[in-house]
Amino acid sequence: MRVRQGPLDNRPKKNVDPEELAKFASLAPIWWDRNGAFKALHDINGLRVGYINARAPLAGRRVLDLGCGGGILSEAMAALGASVTGIDAGEEPLAVAKLHLKESGVEVDYRLATAEQFAGEAAGRFDVVTCMELLEHVPEPGSIVAACGRLAKPGGDVFFATLNRNPKSFLFAIVGAELLLRLVKQGTHSYSRFIKPCELKGWSQACGLEFQDLTGLHYNPFTRRYTLGGNAHVNYLMHFRKPPPLTEA
Repeated sequence: MRVRQGPLDNRPKKNVDPEELAKFASLAPIWWDRNGAFKALHDINGLRVGYINARAPLAGRRVLDLGCGGGILSEAMAALGASVTGIDAGEEPLAVAKLHLKESGVEVDYRLATAEQFAGEAAGRFDVVTCMELLEHVPEPGSIVAACGRLAKPGGDVFFATLNRNPKSFLFAIVGAELLLRLVKQGTHSYSRFIKPCELKGWSQACGLEFQDLTGLHYNPFTRRYTLGGNAHVNYLMHFRKPPPLTEA
């Protein structure tokens, strides 16, 4: 039976998978190669940033990019005028992210930390928290969700992107994307770690986040283009908001 730890479990933990860290560490030198192993991330980045910015305008906002890797999303949000902090548990991707700032000229504050560690240091500091393509790579995704809830300010916005778990997502994300089309490197994903939207919604609501939106991310192999909207059968994004403080009458 598949059991996931929920966000209300307060047992101490180090919520990282050493094999996942090693996998992304080995790919760190080619993070910014737009035709390499992270081509799909580069291709969808404009859609992700557009979705976030449309629902929570980024200019002048304090933003946390959780699981920032080599900084593809972090830099794009900073370029729109956000004050961005990016955290990751992997040293090698962060080193690449910091080095790339010299080329891009944008400012991002990168830090080595897990979500749970950083939530203990910076709770309630961020207007926007993004957690993109991370939940399916950690042992306890519910713990990450809870940390996102703690890191957001009251009234702040939280965004997730991950993969649904069903036969169609196995066919499209594993067989299609990894084995046939080679959109991502083989072995990037483990189907057992895919997350149903109802699971993500349940973890988020359990830590006080209010659901705002669910949308799918789709790839057309004929046009080789990605689009947002419609069903969430495979890749999807979800938007939540932390309730603002109550005001006295």
